[in-house]
Amino acid sequence: MRFCASLAKAAAPLLVSTYAAACAQRVDSNSPTATRHQAGRAETLRTIVERFRSESRFPGAVAGAWFADGSSVVVAVGLADRDLRLPMTDRALLHAGSVGKTFFAALVLQLVGEGRVGLDDRVSRYLGAESWYATIPNSETITVRMLLNHTSGIPEYGSDFMASLIRDPGHVRSPLDAVKSVAGARAAFPAGTAFGYSDVNYQLLQLLAERVTGRPAYVEIRRRLLEPHRLSSVVPADRKAIPKLVQGYAGEGNFMGFDAVLNDGHLILDPSFEGGGGGFVTNAGDLARWMPLFVEGKAFPARLLPDVLRGVPAGHLDVGRDALSGLGVEIVQTPLGRAYGHGGFFPGYLSLVLWYPEVGIALAIQVNSSASDALSRPLRDVLHEAARALADEGRR
Repeated sequence: MRFCASLAKAAAPLLVSTYAAACAQRVDSNSPTATRHQAGRAETLRTIVERFRSESRFPGAVAGAWFADGSSVVVAVGLADRDLRLPMTDRALLHAGSVGKTFFAALVLQLVGEGRVGLDDRVSRYLGAESWYATIPNSETITVRMLLNHTSGIPEYGSDFMASLIRDPGHVRSPLDAVKSVAGARAAFPAGTAFGYSDVNYQLLQLLAERVTGRPAYVEIRRRLLEPHRLSSVVPADRKAIPKLVQGYAGEGNFMGFDAVLNDGHLILDPSFEGGGGGFVTNAGDLARWMPLFVEGKAFPARLLPDVLRGVPAGHLDVGRDALSGLGVEIVQTPLGRAYGHGGFFPGYLSLVLWYPEVGIALAIQVNSSASDALSRPLRDVLHEAARALADEGRR
């Protein structure tokens, strides 16, 4: 599947108009009819996710659905703690992994909209004075756009850094430490010539945003995005003890060397290093609400949508084969039309969120296991099934 600028420019107003038309048909959420309708939606979603859990090996899951009429449902199945037999609740928090990149992307896109950052500015304009910057692969040629769509050629974390995570997972490391792990490495390809997913791209974006604003990125994200949009269940993963984070399971024999990822309420692997590479724990309900805000240009100036949705071929991503990488968002063709979202991994947790504008439904699912045999089928297939069922129910 090919994607070009003209298609992206055409898609942006279509998405906005679809969203606006659906929102114009909002229903009274307190009416008896609306209450029954929401109960039916929740039961449909719960049935699909519970069947998925029964066929899989993860302990529990939380799934959220947001609809273009402004309503939403959240359901939970299974266990939040396998050993204590604690049930998963619909308010549980799970680590979202790389889904968190969308918040850092939105922050940078706001700075672009304010004229404080240019998409095609070289990153050296903002970080070039740092003593470490010249050691980063392609340091003189990468642009802000290339970091956002993973075409910088910067590789993933260095082997010494990964070995140190395994050797001493509780040690506190910063996003800058992660960036420095690629110092002196060979570029994967010349900047701007190919796609190569790397957390380091987004850790650099975090550092860039902090240099421009003079404030921690988490503070700016909370002020600009989380508070205005009432995303109260999106919480920075910047320490080992995170209230309401449920137990996760990395799987026996995984590369980190432990299964249960919480010990006495503390993450064994300190998550501070991730930062812009992900950096949030979330509830699936807020993730489902968030994705349409991002894709419809509600989280940054809508005039940037043609750039945001101009994807580059990215091969196989969590959202599916023949995916495209936009600016902070992944794009894929599905049985329900083009969908937009992001997947995430952190030891013990898997997440995926997708917005299906053609049917006006956003869905997110998070499970508390990242074991190699945790899933009976990809999360995207579960979301496609749920989106189809919910769309069919809405037409009845």
